[in-house]
Amino acid sequence: MSERKLSPLEQDLATYYSAHEGSFPGSENSRITELRNSAFQSLMETGLPTKKDEKWRSTDMKSVVANTYNLNPDAQEYDVEFSEMFRCDVRGFEADVISLSNGWYYAPEEEKLQVYDNGLIIGSIAIAQQRYPELFEQYFAEIADNTSHGFTAANSALWQDGVFVYVPDGLHIEKTLQLIKVVSSDNQLMTNTRNLIILGESSKLSFMHCDDSVNHNSNLINTVTEVHIGKNASFDLYKLQNINDETTLLNNTFIRQYADSRSKVSVLTLNGGCIRNEIHVDFQGEGGEADLNGFYLMDKKQHVDNQVFVRHSVPNCYSNELFKGVLDEEASAVFNGYIYVARDAQQTNAFQRNNNILMTKTAKVNTMPFLEIYADDVKCSHGATVGQLDTEALFYLMQRGISEKDARLLLMYAFIADVTGKIGIEALKTSIEDMVKKRLRGELSICEKCVLHCSRPDVTLEFDIDMSKV
Repeated sequence: MSERKLSPLEQDLATYYSAHEGSFPGSENSRITELRNSAFQSLMETGLPTKKDEKWRSTDMKSVVANTYNLNPDAQEYDVEFSEMFRCDVRGFEADVISLSNGWYYAPEEEKLQVYDNGLIIGSIAIAQQRYPELFEQYFAEIADNTSHGFTAANSALWQDGVFVYVPDGLHIEKTLQLIKVVSSDNQLMTNTRNLIILGESSKLSFMHCDDSVNHNSNLINTVTEVHIGKNASFDLYKLQNINDETTLLNNTFIRQYADSRSKVSVLTLNGGCIRNEIHVDFQGEGGEADLNGFYLMDKKQHVDNQVFVRHSVPNCYSNELFKGVLDEEASAVFNGYIYVARDAQQTNAFQRNNNILMTKTAKVNTMPFLEIYADDVKCSHGATVGQLDTEALFYLMQRGISEKDARLLLMYAFIADVTGKIGIEALKTSIEDMVKKRLRGELSICEKCVLHCSRPDVTLEFDIDMSKV
């Protein structure tokens, strides 16, 4: 049998791996080296996904795999402190900021891994795997499936840096931890970053993951994140995505939850050429809860693909999914929600909903909610809608003196409010609502600084609508 022909990107990945094999982070650890080799072998055998793959048939990666990228980018040097350049002026919102620049942890050498008196560890995953090998042996690559598709395999084989967070038992982190990922280079980059977040029993963490681009180069951002949520622990994850129309963003998040743990995920997509978010939740203990939400506001020829997989392996767990999208011009979206309920997972409550508004005849969405249930004592449902703005509601608003343009904005804003209303941090919620207003008015493009910079205390964004007429 003849060997499979490699695409240009696959050839670059193979050449790079061969040239750097033995020098990647963790090469002194036989388990990590074995994982890299296994992932690379999987990549070479199955290749990067194409439209022939069922789960990728609505997201065309042909131009991406036919491209070539710089696979070994340096951290971008800035003339000012990173924390100053990407300062978030949001009233009442307090966050500890950590940063990745072109895929590398961005901090002075002595601050790349910080260990606090309360046991909290935050920093570069490349350094953490050297200093805390026992944690790596226990948690790293335990839930990420290297064989799920070629991009996950490529990440597992080629990752060089990323973020490591360890929250010990019983510790509640009051401030949100904000990760700002910035890609900025004169060349087209492919970054493979790996994140590992570990929450001990009865701990608590709020984590905000911001993807930004500060130029209009065609980059490929490939991120795999593993999250372990211990017994009775609580984890909130906010994903803010506001990148240029040329960049491809792939986020693959694996979450494992133990007994009585809670997760809340909000995927907030405002701009991006091609974005694919995968969220995998696996319940490993009774009493677990997962609340998974997202919105996407796409126009021009932008594309977003949300893939959500929830596995109920044990009884008495709850999951809820709510994703909403507004698509304008020639934008496109995909939603694939998959809920699996094992035979012994009685008393499961699992719900799933995807709603979309198409503003033009050329916008399109493919929505595929799916349930696979083997238990009989469960409450499960799914639903999906694709439609246009409610003409009766539009007429009602216009009859009360509101212009057609503003009436449309109000209805779209109200449509998205179900998702923004679930944001648990009030200052962040206000800021995101402001961004949604700007995006719906066509005033928000990729941010030159942190995506939250538009909500300064001295700026109030209004619709300029006389609500007394409603």
